[in-house]
Amino acid sequence: MKLVIFSAATGGGHMRAAHTLEQYIHQSSPEDQVTVIDTLKLINGFVDTVCCDGYYFMVRHTPGLFGFLYTRTNRKTPMFNMMSGLTRQFSKKLLKTLEEEQPDAVLSTHPFATEMLSVLKEKGVLKTPLLCLMTDYGPHKAWIAPNVDAYITANGDMTAPMVEMGAPEEKIFPFGIPVGEAFFAPGDKPSLLREFNFTPHLPTVLFMAGSFGVNNILGIYRQLVQIPENFQIVVITGRNQKLYDAFQKEIKGSPKDTRLFYFTDRVADFMHMSDLLITKPGGLTVSEALAAGIPMAVFDAIPGQEEDNANFLIRHGMAIPLKSSQDCAAQIRPLLTNPEKLREMAENCRAFDRSASCRNILETIRRLLREAPNQADTPEL
Repeated sequence: MKLVIFSAATGGGHMRAAHTLEQYIHQSSPEDQVTVIDTLKLINGFVDTVCCDGYYFMVRHTPGLFGFLYTRTNRKTPMFNMMSGLTRQFSKKLLKTLEEEQPDAVLSTHPFATEMLSVLKEKGVLKTPLLCLMTDYGPHKAWIAPNVDAYITANGDMTAPMVEMGAPEEKIFPFGIPVGEAFFAPGDKPSLLREFNFTPHLPTVLFMAGSFGVNNILGIYRQLVQIPENFQIVVITGRNQKLYDAFQKEIKGSPKDTRLFYFTDRVADFMHMSDLLITKPGGLTVSEALAAGIPMAVFDAIPGQEEDNANFLIRHGMAIPLKSSQDCAAQIRPLLTNPEKLREMAENCRAFDRSASCRNILETIRRLLREAPNQADTPEL
């Protein structure tokens, strides 16, 4: 079987989900072939730059505008129709790659790519099964397209609103967002704490600002370290040099033992050794935290999909909300002084078990191929 995954780098989650699934298939089914395509780069460099840079600019500097656009494109409005029209025009840019790859199935982890591939199926030039992997915890109409054979969603709460948006219920599968196996594997917390020279019996708080995190986390940190009880802190800034430099100055003379890290490939270990995660609620970060069973305090949710993610977590007792304008220490202190509450939240996270996500997605691809053998031979391009 040959699978082509179409994704895009507007935020890190779409590509991470694509590559996690790719890695799983390579390891569990090496006879199958998987290719991940950055759809926006494939269209052309200008479109990729405008979409990616525009996204980063808005979520950093004008999140309200991003939220407005998110809402306006979540229903049939002139703006929705304009965006849909653009993706239809760009769909022909995928034809050459499809002709070269000759996939048996295609999967999309980005709404733009989903609509482009749906258009090609509508025109009859793509005849392979099309799967859509949604990378957030609330649905948006941009993901819904008429020729999708299976929607992979993060959770069952998304099914009813997706049906209202026009997705057939029998095509919706709440398998969860693919996450690396390291997050599901039980970590040896005492050993990890000793490895990083932390005190094993003290509570550990993990800060993750994200690769383009916002500086409000500095204010949260300043409030947090004033909590009188003793605990220790890990800060990961991602590839945010400005925030890393600011924290280097901030932690000097801090009343709490704080370790600062730039980009790291040991996020799973840091989650396994910590008792609470303070983070922006991006779809993949949330999924990794749920897999690791770590409760969350979420801040600065981008209006739109991150608000959906945060609301899901709060609704199911997996996280508490933080607002930088309020006393964050007063919100977090009851968790650090109440181990039973933290354990309850951690159990809620672990109960949301999506460890079989990749396996279920692969089995669904194979089922669709069995059900449509004539379509699965080659796409007629």
